[in-house]
Amino acid sequence: MAEILDLKKLIKFKPGNITREILSDKPEMRIALICLDAGQEVKPHKDPLRLMMYCVQGKGVFTVGEEEVEADEQTAILCDPMVLHGFKASKGERLVVMAVVTPVDL
Repeated sequence: MAEILDLKKLIKFKPGNITREILSDKPEMRIALICLDAGQEVKPHKDPLRLMMYCVQGKGVFTVGEEEVEADEQTAILCDPMVLHGFKASKGERLVVMAVVTPVDL
């Protein structure tokens, strides 16, 4: 059975707040959509999961370990488990990120 995620319809911004929505939550994969207004940030943190951060819309700076990567639409950033990661919307830009996480032991 196919699941269709029309991201254009799922993107939602709330002034002053980061919007996080779980789009799919299965044992083998979780997908979340995160919408940030200009300057907002998901602070770098570590998780015991494999992660892909996909820039759907806008521009931002992504942290992976000690590295900072500027990325815009249609860029995917991959992160191994327990590696520091986060992202921040660039000045004057909204940022939409689709985060896909999978357990380490699949």
